[in-house]
Amino acid sequence: MSSLQFQNDLDRLTEVLPDKVRRYISYEKMDDVIEIVLDIGRTPEIRHAGGKIEYLGDEFVTEDDINYITSRIQEFTSDNRSGIPGTLHRISAIRNRQGKIIGLTCRIGRVVTGTIACIKDICMMNKSILFLGRPGVGKTTKLREISRLVADELGKRVVIVDTSNEIAGDGDTPHPAIGHARRMQVTQPEFQKDIMIEAVENHTPEVIVVDEIGTEAEAQAARTIAERGVMLIATAHGNSLENLIKNPTLSDLVGGIQSVTLGDDEAKRRASQKTVLEREKQPTFDVVIEILDRNTLAVYKNTAEAVDYILRGWPIRPEIRKVDKTYDTEIPEQDKHEPTISDIPKEINKLEQKIQPEHNTDSLKFSFSRQKYVDEVKGIKKIYLYAVSRTIVEKVIERLDLNAEITRNLEDADIVIAHKNFIKGGAKVLSTANDYRLQIFYVKTNSMAQIQKVLKEALQITEASETLCGYYDDAERALDEAKAAINKILAGAEHVELTPQNQHIRKLQHELVEQHNLSSKSVGEGSNRHLRIVGGKDYNN
Repeated sequence: MSSLQFQNDLDRLTEVLPDKVRRYISYEKMDDVIEIVLDIGRTPEIRHAGGKIEYLGDEFVTEDDINYITSRIQEFTSDNRSGIPGTLHRISAIRNRQGKIIGLTCRIGRVVTGTIACIKDICMMNKSILFLGRPGVGKTTKLREISRLVADELGKRVVIVDTSNEIAGDGDTPHPAIGHARRMQVTQPEFQKDIMIEAVENHTPEVIVVDEIGTEAEAQAARTIAERGVMLIATAHGNSLENLIKNPTLSDLVGGIQSVTLGDDEAKRRASQKTVLEREKQPTFDVVIEILDRNTLAVYKNTAEAVDYILRGWPIRPEIRKVDKTYDTEIPEQDKHEPTISDIPKEINKLEQKIQPEHNTDSLKFSFSRQKYVDEVKGIKKIYLYAVSRTIVEKVIERLDLNAEITRNLEDADIVIAHKNFIKGGAKVLSTANDYRLQIFYVKTNSMAQIQKVLKEALQITEASETLCGYYDDAERALDEAKAAINKILAGAEHVELTPQNQHIRKLQHELVEQHNLSSKSVGEGSNRHLRIVGGKDYNN
């Protein structure tokens, strides 16, 4: 929004304020203002984004001041909200026990552009997105800009379910900030779920935008919409994905939670109790984005995988994205968020034992697979993993462009790769593999070097493929060197410098270092560029 447009909209708000408040308002000081607060018997306040509170004069707000404002705006709805037609401002009332208005919160509505540039690639993936974050961090602002982006730039049919008229403003004509998106108003908040379903049934949308999903009925309506193939963009009450999982009212948005009793063998293999929490169904939303502050977003691109990891206590690392940057596919190393698991052991062996259960993926309940290659491609080897790191296998397959993919169904597999330490616990799986006459290969550890070596054997990569084999051998040696350096750091060394490597191998080394909660940096120029590994999380890459 231009400064002139913002000033014009602000004029519309100040027109309804009493003179004792209006004369203290300066447009130059309103750039970061969130709201104007008026409570009977107190001095009027202006609240800024940084937490600063500015008091307007010495006169207290009176009942006449409140009546002056309420007589100039529309009637409050059952959620005690009103607005000013043609603007994005919201006025909310505080009532006493008799229903009399004794306070008003005037939220400043403004169009802020550029807030979704860092997640534009995600918004264009045709996936349902859920935004989480505390009040005032810009959830509604992002919904408004996404609505315009999807409707105008992608040409999709967008319908906004605007319960409190916050997204598209008050009045019958939606605010131009939403572009060509259509808006359905909701007469009372309790009818939001009905309007959501009505939007799908009556107006054939490709995308539905909803602000503040807060009840179980609305969560069920969101699932119904998603199951009909409509892209859903919404916000929900909750600061983080972990909080949402624990919220019994809204946990269905991310798949719901159920208590499951494991068999003895399964509990032993997972190294867990017999009764555990698991995800109940597919999440309604494919992507969850936590708004940490106005300039920082934490992105979980695979909600199902993230929920499964959190429930099992495994490390989960969202992508940290900054509003003032743009991203195409992958975020820079220095912007990656550190693991959210506490008290990670400092000894490598203990750490690997902590992380390895993360990769026990033979359970039919979960599938952490990457986006598979097109099914029509012939000659693809399908690999079934037992207690082997799916993440590392996927990276090896994708980066080296191997003609293979991972399957979660044993009967579809061509080969099986299993962890040697879990042979006893997986006797039944291995017996079934023998029944299907599948060849079984074993890894000793869930390390990149070991898995690459076994994959090379399993896929019969011979010396005829000299370039690929050379890469394998170089990578194995480089990762072994990195692991030895990690041992030295954990033993007390301040830093260790590795031998020079090409960009692809350095990237593998960076990832290995990250798995052990250490930091690394590429230094040197040209053919001398190499890794320097240091201890601690705050090292600037």
